[in-house]
Amino acid sequence: MKKRLSFLSSIVALTVIVSGCGSENGGASSKKQDEKKSEAPYELTVAFPVKGAIPKDMQLVNDEINKIAKEKINATVKLLPISYSAYVNQMNLMMTGGEKLDLMVEWGAFYSSYIAKGQLLALDDLLNKYGKDVSESLGPVFLNAPKVKGKIYGVPTIRDLAQDYGFIMRKDLVTKYNIDLSQVKKLDDLESVLKTLKDKEPSIAPMTNKGTTSIYGTFSTRDSLGDDLGVLLDNGQGELKVVNWYETPEYANMVKLMRKWNQAGYMLKDVVTNKESENIIIKAGKAVGNLTHMKPGFAEQQSKIIGTEMTAVKLAPSAANTSTVNSVMWGISQGSKNPEKAMQFLNLMYASKDIVNLFSWGIEGKHYVKKQDGLISYPAGVDENNTGFALNQGFMFGNSFLADVWEGNDKNIWQETKKFNESATRSKALGFTYDNTPVKTEVAAVTNVVSQYRLGLEDGAFDPDKELPKFISELKAAGIDKIIAEKQKQLDVWAKENNVK
Repeated sequence: MKKRLSFLSSIVALTVIVSGCGSENGGASSKKQDEKKSEAPYELTVAFPVKGAIPKDMQLVNDEINKIAKEKINATVKLLPISYSAYVNQMNLMMTGGEKLDLMVEWGAFYSSYIAKGQLLALDDLLNKYGKDVSESLGPVFLNAPKVKGKIYGVPTIRDLAQDYGFIMRKDLVTKYNIDLSQVKKLDDLESVLKTLKDKEPSIAPMTNKGTTSIYGTFSTRDSLGDDLGVLLDNGQGELKVVNWYETPEYANMVKLMRKWNQAGYMLKDVVTNKESENIIIKAGKAVGNLTHMKPGFAEQQSKIIGTEMTAVKLAPSAANTSTVNSVMWGISQGSKNPEKAMQFLNLMYASKDIVNLFSWGIEGKHYVKKQDGLISYPAGVDENNTGFALNQGFMFGNSFLADVWEGNDKNIWQETKKFNESATRSKALGFTYDNTPVKTEVAAVTNVVSQYRLGLEDGAFDPDKELPKFISELKAAGIDKIIAEKQKQLDVWAKENNVK
């Protein structure tokens, strides 16, 4: 009996010790959780470009975003909107100067440069730990499109990841002059439309450019392979042979057509020097329309931005390549003091409908209201002229397919856009990102030549019979053939590694 009591006493004592340890650990764990809840939320600096003026209610929207971010990930954001024209320079200054910067929009055209300078953080591990919604919503093909040397430094926003091309113009003038757009199926067919507009509305230019880009812009069936300094023809469907775009018959024919249209008075008079966006010019009544890449619902989008009903005609098939997918991405600055929180907020932009709606449309009840049909529109007494938040850049913020649909659009616009992405012709080189570091001297020299000739040729200000041969000659002298050879070498290696033929 004594032995039995002694044994039970030992068990009780051991239980007390164990429970004491458990209580101590539990207390420590509980204390840790309390500390985490009470610690000040980390403030993320989030930079992105804006067209036009910064909305006056931007801070109000920022505050609403912070309510969600603080609750979900114990972080807040300081939104840093910067004008399109200043954005690239400002990002470089901030990153080289060590200014606070966590998340930033990356333009695909500058992606390789950022990586070469070591300004971006590789995201692979962060995506695995905190980016589940980013990865799942993009899918493996589009998520891996920005890979460089096996690492991801940017994630594309979910939007139109392919592009088709066409002409968009004011619908009132199409109706007024009985213009039959059903007969316009290719670029040459547009000439009769431009002539009608010139004859009937002589005080308005039939077409304008997109600010710093040419009238022609990216209109063609080429895969630019990032910078047009060596391209694949036929949307990258044929042989993986890199060629000099400016030396092709397609380019020569195009600049001759632009010259013809310029001489006929179909373009804005100061087209070469114009720096204003096409939206501002059309809204001001200085031009009727412009050549542009498009997507499902594009005419409705532009109607809302410009403030008058627009209509569009498609002139080329839809295609997807690395440039179309990577044209708008988000990345984390190498100097971020808390990349984990940065990725957590980035993931919210691909997971939270409320976050996406705030970036896209502003505050419900103040900047938009939901209608009975499920669409959204301005509240009573509010329109595009007096709203405090008309950013109209939903494509830029994470997963735009989560956003509510504005009235005037097909309520199934996001499903249509998803189909558009999936059905577009995909370049064989989708996922190839070129590193120009080995030929950066030649790239600088060739880029300088391009800046002297391209706008003048593509806006029709230069006579292509005289200036195009000079352009090609100077490109060769500056080293474009060496660039093309390097690009071909890298493409061949990439194709072999990815089993692409």
